[in-house]
Amino acid sequence: MTPYRCISPQQLHSMLQNGALSIVDIRDIQSFSQKHIPNAQHLDNQSLPAFVGGTPKDQAIVVVCYHGHSSQSAAAYLVSLGYSEVCSLDGGFELWHSLYPELTVAKVT
Repeated sequence: MTPYRCISPQQLHSMLQNGALSIVDIRDIQSFSQKHIPNAQHLDNQSLPAFVGGTPKDQAIVVVCYHGHSSQSAAAYLVSLGYSEVCSLDGGFELWHSLYPELTVAKVT
């Protein structure tokens, strides 16, 4: 049994409308800065300690990468840290952007 769930962009779209969740984007900072899902936060090795220190273990978390492969490893890692509601986005940001181009934003500096 997988310790995290894989969800479709459509499921994430519904989750965004229905409640509080954290979206973490593990793509490189340049790609994240160009476009990302609204309210997503960039997560990398440098920002991980702050994320872990400030995010409740029962918080719903969706991990996003480019195509939905690397996010599975990152989701498994978050579960190993004690997070109980972790999902990986199938198809990653590329599929999200193709389905919901109006629901992508650039990083505000």
